[in-house]
Amino acid sequence: MSITPHDERFMAAAIRLSRWHLGRTATNPSVGCLIVRDGVIVGRAVTALSGRPHAETQALAEAGALARGATAYVTLEPCSHHGRTPPCSEALIAYGVARVVISVTDPDPRVSGRGIAMLREAGIEVDAGLLEAEGRHSLAAYLTRQTKNRPYVTLKLAVSADGMIGREGEGQVAITGPEARAQVQALRAETNAILVGIGTAIADDPLLTVRSPGLESQSPIRIVLDPSLALPLTSKLVETARQVPVIVVASEETSLLEAEGLPPSALPDYRGRATGLDPSFGPPTGEIGKRRDPNSPVSDGDGFALRQDVVQGANPDPISPLVGEMPGRAEGGASPTDMDSRRAALEAAGVEVLYCNPYHPEVLLPALATRGISSLLVEGGAKTARLFLEAGLVDRIQLYQAPVVIGEGGIESPLDATDIPSGFAHTGTLMFGGDRLDEYERGL
Repeated sequence: MSITPHDERFMAAAIRLSRWHLGRTATNPSVGCLIVRDGVIVGRAVTALSGRPHAETQALAEAGALARGATAYVTLEPCSHHGRTPPCSEALIAYGVARVVISVTDPDPRVSGRGIAMLREAGIEVDAGLLEAEGRHSLAAYLTRQTKNRPYVTLKLAVSADGMIGREGEGQVAITGPEARAQVQALRAETNAILVGIGTAIADDPLLTVRSPGLESQSPIRIVLDPSLALPLTSKLVETARQVPVIVVASEETSLLEAEGLPPSALPDYRGRATGLDPSFGPPTGEIGKRRDPNSPVSDGDGFALRQDVVQGANPDPISPLVGEMPGRAEGGASPTDMDSRRAALEAAGVEVLYCNPYHPEVLLPALATRGISSLLVEGGAKTARLFLEAGLVDRIQLYQAPVVIGEGGIESPLDATDIPSGFAHTGTLMFGGDRLDEYERGL
């Protein structure tokens, strides 16, 4: 049977439905399913919160006997393997649907193509690939975690008319208006985790929660790149860690010091051990429009010294923080006792300490994926933004441009609309009050 305009209309509705629970279905994808009989929707569902039950079984239960002979529109190939629940393909067969229309084939090797084969073997007509681009967009986080073993990364920047993202020494500075800020709250609500650098965490003392009425319970996990465990115990993040999870990413060099009680100079080849990578492995190369002096470190308050040789992939060594950035750091390294006490205090407050070199996002992101994080919003700090951009590990850029002027003492944005990295396509422009949002994405 050929695809009809009615098929496209129902699949578009299923894709819209799938977005209802984005970021709230644990490691499972948020899938939309419609059961349609004689042009009428008799059952509909989206993957339940926490990932179960799946969309198909809920929609079939709602349709009941009307599912026999009906068409099911599903945004992702129905599962074919036995996990905590029976396969959705078996449920579709048992209810007697006559046809299944699928947007995206599941890349999970336990499912890929097998769900379709199971349906066809049962005599059910299957059409796959309908509105696939739109379906893949709605499933971007799940697909990225499945195929790249890391979360889908969105970089959000709010840039003033004079190209700044803030002002030195003033903490949080309002750049966009209330309409744009409300949109960012909605983005946080559909994202598993949000990440900032320690410089931003200290300077701004942000909460990083969702504050829109009715969406507060959808606050993402808060992550801070904090190599020396400098996050203050009095910060809002720490004080709310038992309500909304907080992860601080500490340098694995610190972990080695604690384990062995030695300064860095006494640890042979500790750089390679800190990343867990073969010394010949370099970070993915990326590019941004502004190039810097390769002989000088880049620093902008996020606690990072990003060497140009690492940016260009010429040296795989992790980037060491500048001497003096770590509280209590001496020339030979931080005191293991001090670091241990900081860790203990943070953990006592409910903060998780993750030892995974924060200067290598290609190591950090898979570690976050193992914790069930499929989508990550990088929101704080010019240095942190550059770190992910120059590693080539940003999938989507949301660039807000506001009419306000920061002026003297401003912190320069790591990019603007004129120097978007190659490989990104401009996917749309929206206006929120006087603020303009341009979105750019890489292909999945």
